[in-house]
Amino acid sequence: MTKPCDMLVFGGTGDLALHKLLPALYHLHREGRLPADMRILALARRNLGADAYRALAERHCRAQVARVDFDPQTWQGFAERLDYLAMDASQSADYGRLAKHLGSRCQRGRIYYLATAPDLFEDIAAYLKTAGLAGDDTRIVLEKPIGHSLESAQAINASIGAVFDESRVFRIDHYLGKETVQNLMALRFANALFEPIWRAGHIDHVQISVCETLGVENRGSYYDRAGAMRDMIQNHLLQLLCLVAMEAPVRFDAESVRNEKVKILEALKPITGLDVKDKTVRGQYSAGKVGGHDVPAYYFEKSVDNDSDTETFVAVQVEIDNWRWSGVPFFLRTGKRLDRKRSEIVIQFKPVPHLLFNGCEANRLLIRLQPEERISLQLMAKVPGKGMRLDPVELDLDLAHAFRQKRRWDAYERLLLDVIEADSTLFMRRDEVEAAWRWVDPIIEGWHRHYQKPRPYPAGSTGPELAHSLLELQGRAWHE
Repeated sequence: MTKPCDMLVFGGTGDLALHKLLPALYHLHREGRLPADMRILALARRNLGADAYRALAERHCRAQVARVDFDPQTWQGFAERLDYLAMDASQSADYGRLAKHLGSRCQRGRIYYLATAPDLFEDIAAYLKTAGLAGDDTRIVLEKPIGHSLESAQAINASIGAVFDESRVFRIDHYLGKETVQNLMALRFANALFEPIWRAGHIDHVQISVCETLGVENRGSYYDRAGAMRDMIQNHLLQLLCLVAMEAPVRFDAESVRNEKVKILEALKPITGLDVKDKTVRGQYSAGKVGGHDVPAYYFEKSVDNDSDTETFVAVQVEIDNWRWSGVPFFLRTGKRLDRKRSEIVIQFKPVPHLLFNGCEANRLLIRLQPEERISLQLMAKVPGKGMRLDPVELDLDLAHAFRQKRRWDAYERLLLDVIEADSTLFMRRDEVEAAWRWVDPIIEGWHRHYQKPRPYPAGSTGPELAHSLLELQGRAWHE
């Protein structure tokens, strides 16, 4: 049974809290998953009362939750859990006010969710400790990015670690909460069919793509300092790579799973110096059309410098120096303002050793995370009729249909429930974050040292032409 606890959300009036966290918590409440007496306290600088915040939360949740799932009576029960306190997280004096506001509930277990800018993480942790609010029954949740470099990540981790034991730190990556991502582990480690061929002798290459049609939206100020490498590759895509490439853990628990992921990150072959020109592609979108609408170039987006050389697209060829994957390239790509939205993993198998039939294509396993969650295996089959003409056919696994799901859980629902239950299996450990930065930093340094400016690509395209050449020069192609 889940122990009683309360959740305090720093940045409670921000987009993340209103668009993701509160709708996810509402769904968990609706399904009876939250502890009965759990309270949710939103913290932000806006001068609001509790009733005004509940009205704000209801307005946003109605917009995010499907109409069939939003029940006014259920909402009323959820709203009774909500409270609000106006405070400045950067001011130590306000934490005394927070302790006073908590009153007798100060003795309960608490989850601190930091839905704030990363530069507040260290101050919040320190001030919680000073105010006596960081006892052994508290947990802290950190949103990515954890720093902007190895050095800054180590500083944040050290500051958080000085207040909270590692077992009480939950570094969240919402991609790890997606059903299909977790099914990747089930597919690999619960089916004897794949284990013998999940290795260099049978796999030609692997592609991991996270493509977006959106631009920077209202994140221009943050994104212009981060770029696609820090914002997406360092966390989301490297986490997906780890799940594809890791060895089977000795058991399915937090430490065993994360041990294997760290081994993959440490086995990544460094990309340094002039290698960045051969193994990576940077891009930045120019003006174009997306979904039939004209969109401006990146440097005309709100809060972006007009002479910005921040990358909005990255493609990189990754190699893993270990027994299983030696010689198998992993191609990662992510970008904004591309032709369509999709997140997918493609396992491209090698062709059969002797081609008996014309038109025979190598098998391919497609694991799609969005827009729909789907796993399909492409096989060759004979076309009905005379002759031996072959065409690829797909064996599909529709997870929602197979398990008769009425509604798919959002990734944040699963991850928030894991935090409440103190299960850190799907969260990043300190050494994971630092190992990822240790590999990413030399690439960024190489770009600047060799002045590798982002290559322009029209909004609504598939990215810079050079990204296609990255594969074409090896006789391969991106899965489109």
